Amino acid sequence: MGKKNDNYLVQGSILAAAGIIVRLIGLFYKVPMTRILGDEGIGYYNTAYEIYNIGLILSSYSLPLAVSKQIALSRSGKRPGDVKRVFDCGIAFGVITGGVMTAVLLAGADLIASLLFQSPGSALPLRVMAPTILVFAVMGVFRGFFQGRGNMIPTSVSQIIEQVVHAGVSIWASYDFMNRFADKPNPASYGAAGGTLGTFVGALAAFLFLAAMMALYSRGRRRRDPGRCSSYKRVALALFLTVVPIILSQTVYQLSGTVDNSMFGIIMGGKGFAEKERMELLGIYSGKYRLLTNVPVAIATSLGASMIPSIVTSKTTKKYGEVRRKIYMTIKFNMLIAIPCAVGMGVLASPILQLLFGDSREMSARLLMMGASAVVFFSLSTVTNAVLQGIDLMAKSVTHSAISLAIHVVLVYVMLDLLEWGVYGLVVGNVTFALVVCVLNWVSIGTAMRYRQEVISTFVKPLLVSVVMGVVAFGAYHLVHFLIHSNTVALLISVPLAMVVYGVGIVVTGTVRKKELMEMPMGSRLYRLCRKVHLM
Repeated sequence: MGKKNDNYLVQGSILAAAGIIVRLIGLFYKVPMTRILGDEGIGYYNTAYEIYNIGLILSSYSLPLAVSKQIALSRSGKRPGDVKRVFDCGIAFGVITGGVMTAVLLAGADLIASLLFQSPGSALPLRVMAPTILVFAVMGVFRGFFQGRGNMIPTSVSQIIEQVVHAGVSIWASYDFMNRFADKPNPASYGAAGGTLGTFVGALAAFLFLAAMMALYSRGRRRRDPGRCSSYKRVALALFLTVVPIILSQTVYQLSGTVDNSMFGIIMGGKGFAEKERMELLGIYSGKYRLLTNVPVAIATSLGASMIPSIVTSKTTKKYGEVRRKIYMTIKFNMLIAIPCAVGMGVLASPILQLLFGDSREMSARLLMMGASAVVFFSLSTVTNAVLQGIDLMAKSVTHSAISLAIHVVLVYVMLDLLEWGVYGLVVGNVTFALVVCVLNWVSIGTAMRYRQEVISTFVKPLLVSVVMGVVAFGAYHLVHFLIHSNTVALLISVPLAMVVYGVGIVVTGTVRKKELMEMPMGSRLYRLCRKVHLM
């Protein structure tokens, strides 16, 4: 396989690296923000964010994927003139849908927060964050433009800029608003609004960077012949038909978190839990458990985004072997990272929570231990959703997410209302939702592409090596902690040791072979290192 064909994995890794950096920045700034706002304030923040997220998905979240896919089709179909028209139609679509959704959330924040989530305190942070949707809509078209051309660097840099500004403003504004409005009836709500102000300012900073990149690109292309192109009507229709299934798929797929917050508020409110108590529990669930488990999932999201244009190109040129190879490598690369992350979070749950949040409560650790497997299932379901979109089976993605959501609603209702598991029911529902999507996607991809993922080296061996790694990490942590009584030092020793054990393990057991290693980012360097230490 040539370098051109492997470029999607390298570009995906650039985007994945940026995604990990973004999530780590998000993790680190949430630590002081959680300490400033407390679990109640983080509960308001996350409830507002869930509502905002659904508004974003319904209006513009799908634009980067849709625009990148249409641009990839235009380039592979020898209609380069369509690229500019796809971009123009995307901007128009983003301004209209983003503007409408921003207006809806600004006008309806009080009604949505109070009626659907039993959380009037979440209305203010939602209203502050609402204009971000319009900014993101236009910015998403810029990102899709560059991704469709196989260039992930502008998107990656813009994501880092967005998160750095987001983090700085959120911490400052949370602290300032908590003090400035300390005499108000609900200062935690104002503090959460300070946090959501960072979301808007960060998106604005990334937008300005991408606008500058687009201006530089346009200046260099101004005098070139655009080549063959379709009518604006045809391009707009094609973009619309691409956007709608992705919107439906992402809406249903992402809706589980919003449904959880809404059901938890209504059911637990009916059982006598005050808003403050509910928000504290949701603050632990969303602000700690889901925040931590979402960090590794960033890799899947980034690889999926980079894979779609590449799969579209290979499928358009009828290179089905390439398509299957790309699916195989992306899933395997993802699992090599997601599985050890899940095991590591499970065995070191309490030390991680103590280090980051100063939280030594048994309930918080138990949530993370119970739900760590969600890292694997959400990573796999995210990648397989991207595969379905790339091979024009977006309707399957919608159907599978809808089926899983229906099962999820029933399970969460039973666990909250009948079994009275409380916040633990949300964790179990989070895991099972992603698991059902994985299974259904797996069957559809296998049928459509006559494809079967290799199981032993993709799942079984990484899991076995991860178990050994987990035992070493657990033992090393407790040994060091017993000797010097420092949680931080024990983690700083046990985590790198676990990474070395896992890296050596996947090479020694043949989980990763030379050919696969060479296709991965920095593969040649890793291969030389393995040769030098006689592992390969």
